[in-house]
Amino acid sequence: MTLAETLSLIEWRRRVADLYSDIRREPDPLTAWKLWCNTRNQLFGQHAQSPLSAAQKQHFSAIPVFAYDPALRFLVRLSETSGAVLHLPAGADGAVAASPFARTNGLAATLGAELTLYWIGGYGGGVFLPFKDATSGYETFGGGRYLLDGVKSADLGMTPDGRMILDFNFSYAPSCAHSPDYICPLAPPENSLPGAVRGGERS
Repeated sequence: MTLAETLSLIEWRRRVADLYSDIRREPDPLTAWKLWCNTRNQLFGQHAQSPLSAAQKQHFSAIPVFAYDPALRFLVRLSETSGAVLHLPAGADGAVAASPFARTNGLAATLGAELTLYWIGGYGGGVFLPFKDATSGYETFGGGRYLLDGVKSADLGMTPDGRMILDFNFSYAPSCAHSPDYICPLAPPENSLPGAVRGGERS
């Protein structure tokens, strides 16, 4: 990358980190979600690091999303887990090593299954929660969506009593859903929900 491109990427990362910081501080989930939608629309439509091409930006108005559904916001306990390290393809960066470290406890009654949280290997690392559901490939991106990605500062926070906030209204498609120039780690088969999660970004 050129210096200008690198500085632009730094600024993109900073704005995304600031967005999620504002989301965690906002006590009203609906207000936080509206901020999330509006800021992402600005970034996708205007920023040089948007995954959209210049031609796509000319016709862009907003990222399509489902209406906010309060029933898709969960405060879950986590239980420790382990398992084989996944090596998820990531294009020129090679494979991303993702180690399972926790399992949710509180999703199955509503969504039909629990999900595994992964820790991304490499310098700094970060939590990673990709998933598929019954909308994948139909109403949403076929490769699944992300809910948490600590490397990109996508973190909804935790409650004071230690429960993790998983609000599926903030689910988003990876960059490869918007452009063939990207190769993204996709949700592993074991993180598939049997029901339809109609919250967050849609096709």
